[in-house]
Amino acid sequence: MSKVLRRAKHALSVKQYQSLLNQYAATQSIAKTKALHCHVITGGIISNHILSTLSVTYALCGHITYARKLFEEMPQSSLLSYNIVIRMYVRDGLYQDAINMFIRMVSEGTQCCPDGYTYPFVAKAAGEMKSIKLGLVIHGRVLRSLFGTDKYVQNSLLAMYMNFGRIEMARKVFDVMMNRDVISWNTMISGYCRNGYMNDALMMFDWMVNESVDLDHATVVSMLPVCGHLKDLEMGRNVHKLVEEKRLGDKIEVKNALVNMYLKCGRMDEARFVFDRIEHRDVITWTCMINGYIEGRDVKNALELCRLMQFEGVRPNAVTIASLVAACGDALELNDGKCLHGWVIRQQVYSDIIVETSLISMYAKCKRIDFCFKVFSGASKNHTGPWSAIIAGCVHNELVRDALDLFRRMRLEDVEPNIATLNSLLPAYAALADFRQAMNIHCYLTKTGFMSSLDAVTGLVHVYSKCGNLESAHKIFDGIQKSKDVVLWGALISGYGMHGDGHNALLVFMEMVKSGVTPNEIIFTSALNACSHSGLVEEGLRLFRFMLEHYKTVAQSNHYTCIVDLLGRAGQLDEAYNLITTIPFEPTSTVWGALLAACVTHENVQLGEMAANKLFELEPENTGNYVLLANIYAALGRWKDMEKLRKKMEDIGLRKQPGHSTIEIGSNSS
Repeated sequence: MSKVLRRAKHALSVKQYQSLLNQYAATQSIAKTKALHCHVITGGIISNHILSTLSVTYALCGHITYARKLFEEMPQSSLLSYNIVIRMYVRDGLYQDAINMFIRMVSEGTQCCPDGYTYPFVAKAAGEMKSIKLGLVIHGRVLRSLFGTDKYVQNSLLAMYMNFGRIEMARKVFDVMMNRDVISWNTMISGYCRNGYMNDALMMFDWMVNESVDLDHATVVSMLPVCGHLKDLEMGRNVHKLVEEKRLGDKIEVKNALVNMYLKCGRMDEARFVFDRIEHRDVITWTCMINGYIEGRDVKNALELCRLMQFEGVRPNAVTIASLVAACGDALELNDGKCLHGWVIRQQVYSDIIVETSLISMYAKCKRIDFCFKVFSGASKNHTGPWSAIIAGCVHNELVRDALDLFRRMRLEDVEPNIATLNSLLPAYAALADFRQAMNIHCYLTKTGFMSSLDAVTGLVHVYSKCGNLESAHKIFDGIQKSKDVVLWGALISGYGMHGDGHNALLVFMEMVKSGVTPNEIIFTSALNACSHSGLVEEGLRLFRFMLEHYKTVAQSNHYTCIVDLLGRAGQLDEAYNLITTIPFEPTSTVWGALLAACVTHENVQLGEMAANKLFELEPENTGNYVLLANIYAALGRWKDMEKLRKKMEDIGLRKQPGHSTIEIGSNSS
């Protein structure tokens, strides 16, 4: 308790109370505010003015309950008390309470009108609630008030419309602003960036520089991610120069943004140059650089940086560890993954959801499903992430029935699946190729509303295709009202292709091209494969020429393999070989393998030997190539050549792998 209160035998004057409360509000001293509140009550001096000041003080100290209670007890609230309480609600994320207080304020009419302090907070609340209707009402009241040209109010409207994703409305507000400041420009740049309009953000930044507006730290932090997303290295370097010229690099956020920009632009050397010259790196700096190495598939340097990070006294957070664990899984580095797992247990970050999920995924990719289940047994079962990871792990390790059982358990435990769960699960149904099970998951997706997701629909098309029910697959495809992406088109094309229906595969392909969707490498592979398996030689060649003429950058080794296979199946082996000689890059083993397989079918020993010799160079340890050439010799009765080939295999230590079969009894394989 303050000395003033200890000395006071009687009630203080209103002016003294006011002075003390202002002091306690400035220092956010909740204990002293409570003590003074008690003194007010025992002294019997509870005026409307003191109640209002007490409510404001509690609000500024962050004590919502007392601030709200005192505010409700006031017979008439002041503009200041309304503004402070609204600010308190917005600061604590209670946006609906802030709006309710604003509505109550407005309902009092002219007694308490919102001002330039009120509108920025209620606009922020509306923006966070994503309530466009409410935002338009607030904007309308602003225009009718005296604060329509207030730059702070206008800046808050810019931020509100950007939160809604209504960039055109934000731009209208920006264009009528007479007194733009750096916050106005920053809000537009960051808003464009958040909503994916990177070129507009770039244009706004250029305009800002041309207008000679002084940049600040926030400008740079908003602009550098734009350069990284666009991979505009030149612009990124220009922003870096501005940082140096205007001495804006004193904040760690700016340095982190520079490191991230160079990494996004693929310049690890420049990112490391900036990183090495940062005196006081935080966990974000280290994590950003570690992720850069991970994206470059340099797991060893990423792990080394993590060790150096701890040596310098910076503790990795859950994001750092999850990224490293995921990288170990992708690189199949089981031992490093185990070391990270041990560190997680020792440092007690084991219970973090993203760490649990990444550990399960890592062990699954490394084929240690037993460790997956051990991690899962101790994981948080009320979150979706670990369930999705263990289901995906089972599918990856071909334990599809276990994946389905886990999904049933998940639903029994009232854990709601998300689209990531279903993306993990649907391949299990496809692998089963069970029409009844396909209909079950179809019903579930329909009832739960997941059929509105293109990812779920694509997975379901694939499931029905694997079941051989192309009619259902096409019916689902036709039922999609929104724009279909290239992956969904590809699922239907490959479905027809896998069942040898090349005619329908080509029809869907042409429909896709007419709809304006650009085919990618996978689409062309699926369509060409469909032609090959259907014996559509002319159609396949026509499609290949169409690809080379209109999408030359797409042509890859697998497309040439498809055409060699197409010509080979049709017995046009010379044409297939001639095509190989025109490939603009070194033909791969799959190309020569397709030619060798065709030579076996048509007993063409001359081209077969040529293809086999190429394969012996490319894949010296692949016994299958020797066996295929031996089959040609055997078919033609060239036993001496066959014996020479067998001896050659023995000389280099190759043995033919024995064949094996798998049968399923009940739900067990043996």
